[in-house]
Amino acid sequence: MTEKKPGYKKYAKKIAKDFNILTWLYQIYALRVLFIPFIATPFYKFEFSGNRKALKNVPCILASNHISYFDPFIVSWAVGRKMAYMAKKELFEESNYIARNISRLGAFPVNREKLEVSTIKTSKEVFKAGWNLCIFPQGGIRKNKTIETINKGFVVLAKMTKADILPIGISGLEKYNWNIFKRPKITVKVGNPISYKLDDDEIIENWRKQAAELTGYKLAGVENS
Repeated sequence: MTEKKPGYKKYAKKIAKDFNILTWLYQIYALRVLFIPFIATPFYKFEFSGNRKALKNVPCILASNHISYFDPFIVSWAVGRKMAYMAKKELFEESNYIARNISRLGAFPVNREKLEVSTIKTSKEVFKAGWNLCIFPQGGIRKNKTIETINKGFVVLAKMTKADILPIGISGLEKYNWNIFKRPKITVKVGNPISYKLDDDEIIENWRKQAAELTGYKLAGVENS
């Protein structure tokens, strides 16, 4: 077993007061001052659609497909809410510098192999603070334009926190672009809320179908008509 670096243990569990105005201002700075003017708009064209205000007044789980390292910023841009992020624990194990800075953005580590107690507790603290939680149910970046079988962890988390799920689909960013003359279009669509009260399999299938519809990707196991 690989020994975990200090960064993982230090940031694995957060409390409600960690999700504060300073974190929110840091997110705004990273999004509005750095990401949008220097990366997003010079190299891409963005199109947002769907019910972006769904569940706005109720803290929820924003569940997006995952195709790039820019996705957390794009989800924040799409909904404009205070957001905590689940990030793979490996990012926190690489260096304390990386761990410290992504933690400032409201991220905390998650073990993609199993749902740990610290993850559940931190998620509850996120909602206690009145923030939203961003999750990528695919468990990692997937560029194959296919919505495949996903882990049940995000469903268990939704039920443990009693938070409804808002699907988000991102497409067009399967390849990074650094040519200001090309500017490919990135489409971001917000779907319909999924109640945490549904059966586990129903939640998963609902998210998979909406993710496929929102992105135009193939739904694994279903023949395209």
